[in-house]
Amino acid sequence: MVHVVGPKKELYSEPMQIRAPNFTAFAPRLLALLVCVNLLTGCAVLSLFQGPQEEEESAEVSADKAAEELYGQAHRSLMGSRDYTTAIERFELLESRYPFGRYAQQAQLELSYAYYKQNEYERALDTIERFIKLNPRHPSIAYAHYLKGLATFDSGRNFVHYLMERDPSYNDPASLYEAFKIFDFIIEEYPDSPYTEDAKWRMVYLRNELAEYEIKVADFYLRREAYVAAANRARYVLEHYQGAEAMPQALYMLEQAYLKLGLDDLANDTRRVYAENFQATEDGRIPAQLALYRPSCAEGLWARALETLRVKTYDCD
Repeated sequence: MVHVVGPKKELYSEPMQIRAPNFTAFAPRLLALLVCVNLLTGCAVLSLFQGPQEEEESAEVSADKAAEELYGQAHRSLMGSRDYTTAIERFELLESRYPFGRYAQQAQLELSYAYYKQNEYERALDTIERFIKLNPRHPSIAYAHYLKGLATFDSGRNFVHYLMERDPSYNDPASLYEAFKIFDFIIEEYPDSPYTEDAKWRMVYLRNELAEYEIKVADFYLRREAYVAAANRARYVLEHYQGAEAMPQALYMLEQAYLKLGLDDLANDTRRVYAENFQATEDGRIPAQLALYRPSCAEGLWARALETLRVKTYDCD
């Protein structure tokens, strides 16, 4: 039986046609979707950056307000009620919590003053020196130096001075020397400041005290027959403290030291200087009343103690 096989059909005899999708219908929707995504992404990024910034600004405003309130409390305690202990506590708290705030500099300056009024001179000096070092061009820098001079001068005082008034020239002159230099610096560097005039008067006072101290040292050497040392001290007063109240005494000490050393020519020159500036005796000698040393007739330990403290003197008749 014969089978007739027809011609084979080739698969995919016609090329397949691939149709491109029609995006035209979806374009508006796709565009709207992209716009929404961009908007949402932009808002998220913007909030990511703006959130911390706004929080920082809010924190700064809060801190500044707290610092302002703390400064106000401290300032009122200092200048209003004169409660220096409370003022110190508040200023110290302000300085520790807000060291870089806008109230930090003023708080440091007023803290120095509070220490000074509380007789805590060393702490006052430490604080004011730190202020001067950190703020050399501050508008109140002249006042800072002036306060430093006051604290330096009073730092030489001790407990005895608060019980009874004592001659400052009997103290260690180191604080007097330093205060003298500080006030001189104010006059030279800040001649137009409101503290210059007072600094000048304080320098006059310190000059007299320093000269008096040197005279007492010269008198000490003179009575112990250390004539060269006595002459050097007296001459130092004449050279460095012109116009001091102790000038006549310095000339007297110098004359006596020269006489004891056998330097009659120098003693005569000293008398001539005295006669040109003051009133000499008829014989041309410098009056002996200018001698500091007076024989003491204090009897008993208590009397000698009172005389040592310059509470009472016991001159011999």
